[in-house]
Formats: sequence, structure tokens, C-alpha cells
Amino acid sequence: MEYFANKYDVAVIGAGHAGIEAALAAARLGASTVVFAINLDSIGNMPCNPSIGGTSKGHLVREIDALGGEMGKAADKTQIQTRMLNLGKGPAVHSLRAQIDRREYAKYMKHVLELQEGLDVKQAEIVDISRNDDGEWRLKTRLEAIYTAKCVILATGTFLGGRIYIGEVSYESGPDGMFPATELAESLKKLNIPLRRFKTGTPSRVNRRSVDFSVLEKQEDGDTDTTFSFETEGRNENKSFCYIAYTNDDTKKVILDNLDRSPMYSGKIEGVGPRYCPSFEDKIVRFPEKLRHQFFIEPCGLDTEELYLQGMSSSLPEEVQLKFLRTVKGLENVEVMRTAYAIEYDCVDPLALKPTLEFLDLEGLYGAGQFNGSSGYEEAAAQGLVAGINAARKVKGESEFILDRASSYIGTLIDDLVTKGCMDPYRMMTSRSEYRLLLRQDNADARLTPSGYEIGLIDEERYHKFLNKQQLIKDEMKRVEETTIHISDELQTLLVSRGTSPLDKGIKLAELIKRPQLSYENLTPFDTERPDLPKEIFEQVEIELKYDGYIRRQQAQIKEMRRLEVKIIPDDLDYMQLDGLRLEAREKLSKIRPHSVGQASRISGVSPADISVLLIYLSKMGI
Repeated sequence: MEYFANKYDVAVIGAGHAGIEAALAAARLGASTVVFAINLDSIGNMPCNPSIGGTSKGHLVREIDALGGEMGKAADKTQIQTRMLNLGKGPAVHSLRAQIDRREYAKYMKHVLELQEGLDVKQAEIVDISRNDDGEWRLKTRLEAIYTAKCVILATGTFLGGRIYIGEVSYESGPDGMFPATELAESLKKLNIPLRRFKTGTPSRVNRRSVDFSVLEKQEDGDTDTTFSFETEGRNENKSFCYIAYTNDDTKKVILDNLDRSPMYSGKIEGVGPRYCPSFEDKIVRFPEKLRHQFFIEPCGLDTEELYLQGMSSSLPEEVQLKFLRTVKGLENVEVMRTAYAIEYDCVDPLALKPTLEFLDLEGLYGAGQFNGSSGYEEAAAQGLVAGINAARKVKGESEFILDRASSYIGTLIDDLVTKGCMDPYRMMTSRSEYRLLLRQDNADARLTPSGYEIGLIDEERYHKFLNKQQLIKDEMKRVEETTIHISDELQTLLVSRGTSPLDKGIKLAELIKRPQLSYENLTPFDTERPDLPKEIFEQVEIELKYDGYIRRQQAQIKEMRRLEVKIIPDDLDYMQLDGLRLEAREKLSKIRPHSVGQASRISGVSPADISVLLIYLSKMGI
């Protein structure tokens, strides 16, 4: 029998990486909040790779932290090895990646949720969601408890309509053997939410004792100076290591001999899989010319012998998986602890969402994470944070919080989803941003911490530390621009040895730092007045100097882009009645209902001529 349980401002369905950030943000902004998980042991779970960060994903984590989110702090607390990727390239693509103790991470996040004032944590499966006559949302649990909320955030991950595939075997399930959310999907369809099926997969976990590490390639020590959170003090400590292994012709033969038993190739799986993280059998088919494939053997934690085989996801039968793994050098006697599987799940077409992640036609209902068609813990957390902020601000009657493409990778991610949509699970990459020289991980605080403070997620103490850091950067920039370095035999020798022109007179220190062959570090002996400052201050000044011209060019592009972003389009504009718009543009604009002219200009099928028509109409309307 149904009974009324409680009333909240914000209800979050799902407590994965999106749900965690959504619930914490809403509660920290003063909204009474509840977060539901089918199983509380699934909070903060890493059913796939036990890592945080990586190329572009490290940028997202630092941006989440700069806004006041939790993922960066949790990663720093529970990392067991960190590496800075892409150091051979420019600073725009440097990305921190950390191997994580997955159980400690989940434990940390669960405790943070439990301690948060204004947030209730509930183990319950939501089986029905509907709208009351008063506009509030009504949520029903499997145990027939009724909750109401002014705003609801759907962060269901891969639980929604989850189905596992391993060879010929298929059954309803969430990730890691958890119960799926089956009835909720039917409830969402009744709300006319456009759902579709996506697929992802995860590799086997194997026992450490069954791996011969003596014949494997050990990854070198990674970066321990950089942390994800700008609040983390001290350095990281590498406590474990990852190894690299390679497949061979025998591995390939096992795959090809059993390809008909793969549910992906037999037609059993309907969902669309991730383009940039294919299953191992898909790699064999798509890249037949490759003689071998590299994969990584990664620890799942310090207190477990489970190892994760990054790059070897599969949905082949269990016995076939064991057979192809044992063809790999070092894994001849491998013992599989958890069999690899593919999981199919329901998610929404993100074109049904606003840039705030609220549904276009369902006020107070938001989507976040894999529910929105993305993949990855970091992408999920970023969306959860934005959805949580906007839900809380809506409850409080405050303005919408929207990050544009020039502000952050978070803004780029959300704009891509709600403007362009996605035909397969969306993964963030640095190449997706046209402003990536400005959107570096090292300056995420400069870009976003003022917004985090204005919103209310950054406290006074942290904000004052941030302002002090920015002042130190400003002062150091002024110093190097005013400091003259005089000619000396030692300096001339250094310049020639570094492959740059010697001097014929004294030069400002800033001009020397600008030279690509030189750095703060190798100019140390000649910079006698250098202050004792944190390494990050020098890093910021050096990047700003070396890339000054490129940065100015991107800032000019951003200025022009934002000219269109501030042209807000009324929600009720009837594009079908706008003379001069092409039919395709009318249809696309009517479906997506862009927030601004800037967003409209990025919709596929909307031409510059259509934008001109739109601008003229808005001008006539006095907008």
C-alpha cells in the first residue's frame, strides 16, 4: 500500500558520479535534497576502469573542482598512481590521470554524501515518476513509498533498462551484478521522453597471482607534483604500478574463430557502442592489418588482488575470453575473477534538453551523465554538477547557470550534447574544443573559481586563497617584464647551446622566457632577484608569455562568439512563422529550441543566412 514518505526541493535518481555531484551541489546551495540508489554499495562505483582523468578528462576534473565539486578531492585522496599525459606536446593537452583505489573512492564518496547537511541518502528503486497537478514531481519506490520534489535529476547511468550480454547468455542487470532499473524506463516513456539504446562494455578482472610480471613492460613513474584539486596540499605518492601487455596472432585467431558467438556480431545487441572505446573483438575486425594490440594491466586497489585489463573489453562467451587472454605473453596461466561483459541501457536523446540540462518540455526535470548519452565518469560528474546547480537555483528562483564553450570543457561538453546530439556514447576530447589553448587544466581555477564563488559552492577562505594566487601571478608577470638580464659569457653560452640567438645587448627577462628553447628553469642562474614562489605561479607566467600571440587570437574569437551568445532567443518563438528561414532550419530550430543565437549557429542544418534572418527578426523585436 502506498504511503507518503517525504517532500524535498530536489530529488536525484542515481548515486553514480553524476548523481553524487548533483546531490552535493543542490544540498550545498541550500536546497533540501534526497539521492536514491538501488544499492548504497553502488555509490561512487567504478564498474569500468578504476581511474580518474586522462586526456581532456583531467581538464574536466579540474574544472569540476574549480567550481566547487567533489571529484577532484576524492581522486586525490584515493589515488594509487598518477601520471601527466601528453608532456611531449603543448600545455593545452597536458592531462592528469590517476589510477584509483576503487573501493576507497566509493567509501569516500558515500561518507561525504552521508555527512552533507540538507541531504538524505536512500537505498530505494524509483519505479514511477509523474507530475502532480500542483507542478511538483511525484516519485514512487518499489516499496510503494511516495516522495515529492520540485525538481528531479535523472542520473541513472547504465542501470536504466540494463541488460548484460556474455556470448549467448543475456539477462537483465545493472553494472557489477546490481539490480537494473526496469520499471522506471516505462514510466519515462509515458512522459514522452525520447529514449534510445546505447551499449558499453567492461573487461575482465584477473587475479594478480596468476600474472607473470617479469615478461611485461612496467609503466614508468608518473607525475606526483600535480593534483586534481586546487585545495589538495602536498604531493601525490605513487603506491602501485601499471603494466603493458600485447596481443599476438594467436589472440587474433581465437577472436576470429569465435566471432559468430559475439552478441555484437550475431545481432543480439541493438544498442550503439562507444566509437572511441570499442570491444576487443571490434578492434580485431576494424583493424585487420594490425599485428598486435597494446593493453594495460591496472590495479583495482591496494587491498585487493584484482587487476583490470584496460583495452580488452569483450562480450564473447566466458570460455572464449579465457582462451584469448591466455594467448598473451605473461597471462598464460591467468585466472579470471570477473568475466567481461557488454551492457545495453536506455538513455535520452540530449537534444531534448536545455543547456541547463533541464528538459525542454518538462519543467523541473533534468538529466545528467550517461542518461544524457555520454560516457565516462568525468563527463558524468561534470553534467551532474551543472544539473544540481541549476535545480537548486530554480527552486530558489535564481537565474540559470550556463557555461559557454569558451569558458570550459564542461561548457563544450554540454553544448555538444544539447546542440549537436550524439549518435553513440559521447566522449570528451581536447579536439572537440576550438578554444583549447585557453581551456587548459592548469588555469581551470582562473576560469571558473569566480563563478563557483558567485554561485555559492566556493567558500570565502578558498576564494581569498585564489585571489592571492592570481595576484602573485600578476606581480610575477610585471617583474619579468621589467627585469633586465645583462649580457654575460655564461648567458651567451647557454643561448648558443640551446639553439637560440645570442644577445648584442641587455634584454628583458620576459623576452627570454618567450623563446621556445628557454624556460624559467634554465634561466635560473641569471635571474638573481627571483622570488620564492610556488611552482604553479612560474608555470602560469611562462605559458602566458610563450603563447601570448595565440592566446590573444583566441580571445578575439571568443569576443565575437559571445556577441551571439548574449542574444537570447525567447522560449516561445515560433520558427515556422519566420519568413526567410529555410525549411530545414525551421525544423531543426523548432526541435532544439536554442537558448541563444550562438547556440543556434552551431546546429547542423542551420546556415549563416538563416542566422542573419534570425538576427534581423530579433532586432525588430527589440531583443
